[in-house]
Amino acid sequence: MATVNFISHLASPASVYLLFLLSTTAAAINVTTVLSSFPNLSSFSNLLVSSGIASELSGRNSLTLLAVPNSHFSSASVDFTRRLSPPKLADLLRFNVLLQFLSDSDLRRISPSGSAVTTLYEASGHVFAGSGSVNVTRDPASGSVTIGSPSSSKSVTVLKLLETKPPNITVLSVDSFLVPAGIDLTASETLIPPTSGMSPPPAGINLTQILINGHNFNVALSLLVASGVITELENDDHGAGITVFVPTDSAFSDLPENENLQSLPADKKAIVLKFHVLNSYYTLGSLESITNPVNPTLATELMGAGSYTLNISRVNESIVTINSGLVLAIVTQTAFDQNPVSVFGVSKVLLPKELFPKPGQPVSTPATTTPPREASLSPEGSDDQQSRLVAPPGEVVSSSTVKRTRVFLYLCWCIAFWCALLV
Repeated sequence: MATVNFISHLASPASVYLLFLLSTTAAAINVTTVLSSFPNLSSFSNLLVSSGIASELSGRNSLTLLAVPNSHFSSASVDFTRRLSPPKLADLLRFNVLLQFLSDSDLRRISPSGSAVTTLYEASGHVFAGSGSVNVTRDPASGSVTIGSPSSSKSVTVLKLLETKPPNITVLSVDSFLVPAGIDLTASETLIPPTSGMSPPPAGINLTQILINGHNFNVALSLLVASGVITELENDDHGAGITVFVPTDSAFSDLPENENLQSLPADKKAIVLKFHVLNSYYTLGSLESITNPVNPTLATELMGAGSYTLNISRVNESIVTINSGLVLAIVTQTAFDQNPVSVFGVSKVLLPKELFPKPGQPVSTPATTTPPREASLSPEGSDDQQSRLVAPPGEVVSSSTVKRTRVFLYLCWCIAFWCALLV
């Protein structure tokens, strides 16, 4: 019986670990494998592969595909996919990838006014004009779901929900491609067959333009430019990548007067800004499932291991929180996400505890009181130490008094014991 209990205790952690490995493996998305179950989506699947978008999606774990079936792949559609340059074609396909898992129940709960959803196109930072997000609406009378761009009157209609694998991927069959503003399908460009296997060349990361497109990072942008930090980030080869947390304009306006970054010396201001940058690339999905909550920043590299770290965790299944030790912020938006760089808006300015005192905690000053006397290791010293701990305020009991009291109590106990035996 004991052996069985021992084995069951041993097997339980092993089972949990096995389940963890299986869930981690399941979290990775292989778009081509998912689409291979639907022969009517072969043309759409080939476009994702030949444009390089399929490989971009392999590192993500939460998305919805707007897939055009072969039956709706008109000659016009084939024509413009051949006519567009590889970068433009890739951006068009990115616009048809929603960075949110939408289940059937999610679609049924959408209000008539609609719900804004970020696309891979918006996260790439390639948005030319208008918005890179889409608006998903549902007609309560017919139940039909349409998806359109806020900057365009054109929209697509969802024909059918083909596949849903919570919480990773949903495949929606739609009647046509959703085209973002800034891409002219009538423009004549170099003809490159979509099956040529060519991927768009990697574009240089322009953080300045990314933050301008975000429309809500003006203060952060001015600080990054003035400090020269943004130039460092743009010129760096990024190695394992970077993740940038950018406070919104309202986050700066919420700062107390005693925490004004403008008053800091230039070197400390740069440290605070680098404190907002992780030295690894994370998607929003990977932040939600992060296993090691304590993450070093670029400021850690400057100031030493163990300092200037951020604690990242997930609450309520979809909210990512960032704890600086003084401030708890949440991720409010994805401004850019293309390996090896991601940029997220955050609700608070992340203040490092190493530079700012905690609320209500006075700045430490040199002590003015005399240092405590070292405790003696001798028995006499121990008695004296104990007597001082129990003595009334302002009164000290000597060790000899303590000893006499102990002898007296011992004699009283002996007398009482022998008296009880005689009785």
